[in-house]
Amino acid sequence: MTDDLSIGQVARRTGLSVHTLRLYERAGLLASEVRRDRAGRRVYSAWDVEWLMNCVRFRATGMPLTTISRLAQLVREGSGNEAERLELLRDHRRHVTEQLARLHDCLDLVDTKVASYERHLAAGATGDPWQQDPPPAPERPGRQVG
Repeated sequence: MTDDLSIGQVARRTGLSVHTLRLYERAGLLASEVRRDRAGRRVYSAWDVEWLMNCVRFRATGMPLTTISRLAQLVREGSGNEAERLELLRDHRRHVTEQLARLHDCLDLVDTKVASYERHLAAGATGDPWQQDPPPAPERPGRQVG
């Protein structure tokens, strides 16, 4: 076939290393069996590359390898398990939504700090804008005040 791709070509297209592609195969993350050519080298299809790109995005969202493996297994099994696939993806969607909410909270904090520093510097102020009063001088040991 003319659309057959070597492991090196797939690595370049997906951004995954050859080592990672082999790991993904051993971990059962591919949705189809990896074919071999007459010399025993791995041969991938365009569909394999598309699936691997989905895996890259799933990983970027924090999806565990075990979850991707389960999804791949369900895809390999064929039709009849779509409800289980949907539930797996819905569960992960909830995780991503919660993660986004936490990141938005963090971004709000960063935005607040940036705005404060911009105002502080625009006003020509010096020193730490978050330090309201200078810190008290440390007491010397052994001396009584007052």
